Amino acid sequence: MSVHLFETPERLAGAAARAFVERAEKATAERGRFAVALAGGSTPKATYEVLARDHAGRVDWPNVHVFFGDERTVPPDHEDSNYRMAREALLDRVPVGPVHRMRGELPPDEAAASYEEELREFFGAEPPVLDLIMLGIGGDGHTASLFPETSALEVTDRLVVANPVLKLETIRLTLTAPVLNAAREVVFLVAGGGKAEALEEILEGDADPRAYPAKLVRPPGGPTWMVDRAAAGLLKRPA
Repeated sequence: MSVHLFETPERLAGAAARAFVERAEKATAERGRFAVALAGGSTPKATYEVLARDHAGRVDWPNVHVFFGDERTVPPDHEDSNYRMAREALLDRVPVGPVHRMRGELPPDEAAASYEEELREFFGAEPPVLDLIMLGIGGDGHTASLFPETSALEVTDRLVVANPVLKLETIRLTLTAPVLNAAREVVFLVAGGGKAEALEEILEGDADPRAYPAKLVRPPGGPTWMVDRAAAGLLKRPA
Protein backbone atom coordinates (compact mmCIF):
# COMPACT_ATOMS: atom_id res chain seq x y z
CA MET A 1 0.00 0.00 0.00
CA SER A 2 1.14 3.53 -0.72
CA VAL A 3 -0.33 6.92 0.23
CA HIS A 4 0.32 10.05 -1.83
CA LEU A 5 -0.65 13.44 -0.41
CA PHE A 6 -1.61 16.50 -2.46
CA GLU A 7 -2.25 20.02 -1.24
CA THR A 8 -5.43 20.58 -3.24
CA PRO A 9 -8.10 18.55 -5.05
CA GLU A 10 -6.89 20.07 -8.31
CA ARG A 11 -3.36 18.77 -7.83
CA LEU A 12 -4.77 15.38 -6.88
CA ALA A 13 -6.83 15.24 -10.08
CA GLY A 14 -3.82 16.21 -12.17
CA ALA A 15 -1.65 13.52 -10.62
CA ALA A 16 -4.41 10.93 -10.97
CA ALA A 17 -4.78 11.76 -14.66
CA ARG A 18 -1.05 11.32 -15.19
CA ALA A 19 -1.19 8.00 -13.33
CA PHE A 20 -3.99 6.86 -15.64
CA VAL A 21 -1.86 7.71 -18.68
CA GLU A 22 1.15 5.84 -17.30
CA ARG A 23 -0.89 2.71 -16.57
CA ALA A 24 -2.52 2.87 -19.98
CA GLU A 25 0.82 3.17 -21.76
CA LYS A 26 2.25 0.23 -19.81
CA ALA A 27 -0.77 -2.03 -20.36
CA THR A 28 -1.06 -1.38 -24.08
CA ALA A 29 2.69 -1.91 -24.55
CA GLU A 30 2.60 -5.22 -22.66
CA ARG A 31 -0.82 -6.65 -23.54
CA GLY A 32 -2.14 -4.61 -26.44
CA ARG A 33 -5.07 -3.22 -24.48
CA PHE A 34 -5.89 -1.34 -21.28
CA ALA A 35 -8.88 -2.53 -19.25
CA VAL A 36 -9.94 0.03 -16.66
CA ALA A 37 -12.92 0.32 -14.32
CA LEU A 38 -14.05 3.87 -13.66
CA ALA A 39 -15.56 5.29 -10.49
CA GLY A 40 -18.32 7.79 -9.90
CA GLY A 41 -17.98 10.86 -7.73
CA SER A 42 -16.63 14.39 -7.91
CA THR A 43 -12.92 13.60 -7.56
CA PRO A 44 -12.89 10.97 -10.32
CA LYS A 45 -14.94 13.36 -12.47
CA ALA A 46 -12.28 16.05 -12.07
CA THR A 47 -9.65 13.48 -13.06
CA TYR A 48 -11.56 12.52 -16.20
CA GLU A 49 -11.87 16.16 -17.19
CA VAL A 50 -8.12 16.67 -16.83
CA LEU A 51 -7.52 13.53 -18.89
CA ALA A 52 -9.70 14.81 -21.72
CA ARG A 53 -8.30 18.33 -21.61
CA ASP A 54 -4.59 17.78 -21.05
CA HIS A 55 -3.68 14.19 -21.93
CA ALA A 56 -5.99 13.03 -24.72
CA GLY A 57 -3.12 12.65 -27.17
CA ARG A 58 -1.03 10.43 -24.88
CA VAL A 59 -3.44 7.50 -24.63
CA ASP A 60 -4.08 4.82 -27.27
CA TRP A 61 -7.82 5.27 -26.79
CA PRO A 62 -9.09 2.72 -29.35
CA ASN A 63 -7.38 0.01 -27.26
CA VAL A 64 -8.86 1.23 -23.98
CA HIS A 65 -11.73 -0.91 -22.69
CA VAL A 66 -13.82 0.97 -20.15
CA PHE A 67 -15.72 -0.83 -17.39
CA PHE A 68 -17.42 0.50 -14.27
CA GLY A 69 -17.00 -0.32 -10.61
CA ASP A 70 -20.61 0.40 -9.78
CA GLU A 71 -23.77 2.01 -11.06
CA ARG A 72 -27.08 3.38 -9.88
CA THR A 73 -30.24 1.60 -10.99
CA VAL A 74 -31.17 4.36 -13.41
CA PRO A 75 -31.15 4.77 -17.21
CA PRO A 76 -27.86 5.81 -18.85
CA ASP A 77 -29.06 9.37 -19.49
CA HIS A 78 -30.19 9.94 -15.89
CA GLU A 79 -28.41 12.68 -13.97
CA ASP A 80 -27.35 10.17 -11.28
CA SER A 81 -25.80 7.70 -13.73
CA ASN A 82 -22.09 7.07 -13.31
CA TYR A 83 -21.95 6.21 -17.00
CA ARG A 84 -23.46 9.56 -17.96
CA MET A 85 -20.96 11.42 -15.78
CA ALA A 86 -18.01 9.56 -17.29
CA ARG A 87 -19.38 10.01 -20.80
CA GLU A 88 -19.77 13.77 -20.42
CA ALA A 89 -16.46 14.29 -18.61
CA LEU A 90 -14.29 11.99 -20.74
CA LEU A 91 -15.74 9.35 -23.03
CA ASP A 92 -17.47 11.71 -25.47
CA ARG A 93 -14.28 13.77 -25.72
CA VAL A 94 -11.79 11.07 -26.77
CA PRO A 95 -11.86 8.28 -29.41
CA VAL A 96 -12.23 5.58 -26.77
CA GLY A 97 -12.61 1.90 -27.59
CA PRO A 98 -15.44 -0.30 -26.30
CA VAL A 99 -17.35 1.01 -23.29
CA HIS A 100 -18.83 -1.75 -21.16
CA ARG A 101 -21.49 -0.10 -19.03
CA MET A 102 -23.66 -1.58 -16.34
CA ARG A 103 -27.25 -1.48 -17.57
CA GLY A 104 -28.92 0.31 -14.71
CA GLU A 105 -32.19 0.55 -16.61
CA LEU A 106 -32.73 -3.24 -16.37
CA PRO A 107 -34.16 -5.05 -13.35
CA PRO A 108 -31.25 -5.06 -10.87
CA ASP A 109 -30.63 -8.80 -10.67
CA GLU A 110 -30.81 -9.09 -14.46
CA ALA A 111 -28.39 -6.18 -14.87
CA ALA A 112 -25.91 -7.74 -12.45
CA ALA A 113 -26.07 -11.14 -14.14
CA SER A 114 -25.66 -9.55 -17.57
CA TYR A 115 -22.58 -7.59 -16.52
CA GLU A 116 -21.06 -10.63 -14.85
CA GLU A 117 -21.46 -12.59 -18.08
CA GLU A 118 -19.90 -9.73 -20.04
CA LEU A 119 -16.88 -9.74 -17.73
CA ARG A 120 -16.47 -13.50 -18.08
CA GLU A 121 -16.70 -13.37 -21.86
CA PHE A 122 -14.23 -10.51 -22.16
CA PHE A 123 -11.56 -11.66 -19.73
CA GLY A 124 -11.91 -15.44 -19.92
CA ALA A 125 -10.58 -15.64 -16.37
CA GLU A 126 -12.09 -16.11 -12.95
CA PRO A 127 -11.98 -13.61 -11.41
CA PRO A 128 -11.31 -11.13 -14.23
CA VAL A 129 -8.08 -9.16 -13.98
CA LEU A 130 -8.52 -5.49 -14.78
CA ASP A 131 -5.38 -3.43 -15.35
CA LEU A 132 -6.67 -0.59 -13.19
CA ILE A 133 -9.67 -0.02 -10.97
CA MET A 134 -10.32 3.54 -9.89
CA LEU A 135 -12.27 3.95 -6.67
CA GLY A 136 -13.42 6.60 -4.25
CA ILE A 137 -14.79 6.36 -0.75
CA GLY A 138 -17.81 7.83 0.96
CA GLY A 139 -17.90 9.49 4.32
CA ASP A 140 -19.34 6.22 5.64
CA GLY A 141 -16.38 4.21 4.35
CA HIS A 142 -18.13 2.63 1.37
CA THR A 143 -16.37 2.09 -1.93
CA ALA A 144 -17.86 1.23 -5.32
CA SER A 145 -21.36 0.34 -4.05
CA LEU A 146 -20.10 -1.86 -1.23
CA PHE A 147 -21.90 -0.09 1.61
CA PRO A 148 -21.51 -0.80 5.34
CA GLU A 149 -23.46 -3.76 6.67
CA THR A 150 -24.86 -4.77 3.27
CA SER A 151 -25.16 -8.25 1.83
CA ALA A 152 -22.65 -7.68 -0.98
CA LEU A 153 -19.79 -7.59 1.53
CA GLU A 154 -20.13 -11.32 2.12
CA VAL A 155 -20.20 -12.36 -1.54
CA THR A 156 -17.26 -14.44 -2.74
CA ASP A 157 -18.81 -16.43 -5.60
CA ARG A 158 -20.14 -13.60 -7.79
CA LEU A 159 -18.43 -10.91 -9.84
CA VAL A 160 -21.30 -8.42 -9.85
CA VAL A 161 -24.29 -8.12 -7.55
CA ALA A 162 -27.37 -6.00 -7.07
CA ASN A 163 -26.79 -4.68 -3.57
CA PRO A 164 -29.78 -3.40 -1.53
CA VAL A 165 -28.76 -0.27 0.37
CA LEU A 166 -31.52 0.24 2.91
CA LYS A 167 -30.33 3.60 4.24
CA LEU A 168 -30.56 5.03 0.72
CA GLU A 169 -33.76 3.12 -0.08
CA THR A 170 -32.26 1.87 -3.31
CA ILE A 171 -30.39 -0.96 -4.99
CA ARG A 172 -26.93 -0.45 -6.46
CA LEU A 173 -24.99 -2.52 -8.98
CA THR A 174 -21.43 -3.20 -7.89
CA LEU A 175 -18.35 -5.23 -8.55
CA THR A 176 -17.63 -7.54 -5.63
CA ALA A 177 -14.53 -7.63 -3.45
CA PRO A 178 -12.98 -10.61 -5.31
CA VAL A 179 -12.97 -8.58 -8.54
CA LEU A 180 -11.51 -5.51 -6.86
CA ASN A 181 -8.80 -7.61 -5.26
CA ALA A 182 -7.84 -9.35 -8.51
CA ALA A 183 -6.93 -6.10 -10.29
CA ARG A 184 -3.35 -5.39 -11.26
CA GLU A 185 -3.73 -2.03 -9.56
CA VAL A 186 -6.35 -0.23 -7.52
CA VAL A 187 -6.16 3.53 -7.03
CA PHE A 188 -8.33 5.35 -4.50
CA LEU A 189 -9.01 9.05 -5.11
CA VAL A 190 -10.10 10.84 -1.93
CA ALA A 191 -10.63 14.58 -1.45
CA GLY A 192 -12.36 16.76 1.11
CA GLY A 193 -12.65 17.02 4.87
CA GLY A 194 -15.89 15.07 4.81
CA LYS A 195 -13.85 11.94 4.09
CA ALA A 196 -11.24 12.52 6.82
CA GLU A 197 -12.80 10.40 9.57
CA ALA A 198 -13.46 7.46 7.26
CA LEU A 199 -9.99 7.67 5.74
CA GLU A 200 -8.37 7.62 9.17
CA GLU A 201 -10.33 4.52 10.15
CA ILE A 202 -9.63 2.73 6.86
CA LEU A 203 -5.88 3.40 6.88
CA GLU A 204 -5.07 3.46 10.59
CA GLY A 205 -8.04 2.06 12.51
CA ASP A 206 -9.02 -1.44 13.53
CA ALA A 207 -12.76 -1.39 12.81
CA ASP A 208 -14.41 -4.34 11.12
CA PRO A 209 -14.48 -4.10 7.30
CA ARG A 210 -18.24 -4.56 7.47
CA ALA A 211 -18.34 -1.08 8.99
CA TYR A 212 -15.76 0.40 6.58
CA PRO A 213 -15.96 -1.69 3.38
CA ALA A 214 -13.02 0.03 1.68
CA LYS A 215 -10.87 -2.02 4.07
CA LEU A 216 -11.89 -5.11 2.07
CA VAL A 217 -9.88 -3.89 -0.92
CA ARG A 218 -6.52 -5.63 -0.76
CA PRO A 219 -5.12 -6.27 -4.25
CA PRO A 220 -1.62 -7.71 -4.68
CA GLY A 221 0.82 -5.13 -3.38
CA GLY A 222 -1.98 -3.18 -1.74
CA PRO A 223 -3.94 -0.24 -3.14
CA THR A 224 -2.58 3.18 -4.00
CA TRP A 225 -4.20 6.07 -2.14
CA MET A 226 -4.16 9.55 -3.65
CA VAL A 227 -5.58 11.99 -1.09
CA ASP A 228 -5.73 15.72 -0.61
CA ARG A 229 -4.69 17.63 2.50
CA ALA A 230 -8.23 18.01 3.80
CA ALA A 231 -9.02 14.30 3.54
CA ALA A 232 -5.74 13.44 5.26
CA GLY A 233 -6.37 15.86 8.10
CA LEU A 234 -6.86 13.20 10.79
CA LEU A 235 -4.12 10.80 9.72
CA LYS A 236 -1.36 10.29 12.25
CA ARG A 237 1.06 9.27 9.50
CA PRO A 238 0.21 11.33 6.40
CA ALA A 239 2.40 10.80 3.37
